Amino acid sequence: MSLLATQDLTIRFGGHVAVNAVTCAFEPGTLTAIVGPNGAGKTTYFNLISGQLRASSGTVTLGGQDLSGLGASARTRAGLGRAFQLTNLFPNLTVLENVRLAVQATREGAHRRGLNLWSIWSDHRALTQRAEEILEAVAMSDKQLTPVASLPHGDQRKLEVALLMALESQVFMFDEPTAGMSHDEAPVILNLIRSLKKDKSKTILLVEHKMDVVRELADRIIVLHNGTLVADGDPATVIASPVVQEAYLGVAKEAAR
Repeated sequence: MSLLATQDLTIRFGGHVAVNAVTCAFEPGTLTAIVGPNGAGKTTYFNLISGQLRASSGTVTLGGQDLSGLGASARTRAGLGRAFQLTNLFPNLTVLENVRLAVQATREGAHRRGLNLWSIWSDHRALTQRAEEILEAVAMSDKQLTPVASLPHGDQRKLEVALLMALESQVFMFDEPTAGMSHDEAPVILNLIRSLKKDKSKTILLVEHKMDVVRELADRIIVLHNGTLVADGDPATVIASPVVQEAYLGVAKEAAR
């Protein structure tokens, strides 16, 4: 049974249809890579799912709940976790404080408590302990007292993963998670995604241009072109498809041989 699904999801900007009636379902325990050329609609599709953009028509459902009328924050609380190409963190707080905030938001409904969040967090040892456990899982225990603003880019991306874990997301959405990373930094994030895959109750969506990453991590590939879903299947079948190699993956044609 699918955990996340889109039905005829569409968005128009004036006369341009950026995502065109995409119907797709995503099951727990799977990692689906979303690929296609620049301008294919991959990130726009992500934005429609996570609520950064409001669809012109169509629906997004999570666990059977229609999220279409909800904004991004409400969808996050419902279980959609989104990591951005640009990190979305509190730069003036420490690493531990960032994760502890996310844990508190999940455990105690911080969105309803307002300023109480800041006054009571130090009284909750359980929150700090959970935050420390998450930081250990992402190999950042030694950075917990470091201000986020001083972290290198790779560690900021690791911290984003920690926040998604703290929010207890049902769906993890990664938009080019290794973008801007050095050759040495990228494997750390990919190892974290591999670790998340072990939890078969979670669904992972990945937008990624690097076909070697897609081949290794994906259980399934869907291909968008001009906002339309044009291919969907297991990685070997999709990558081997002549129409996908020639029209949508460009240089990946040679790499796939």
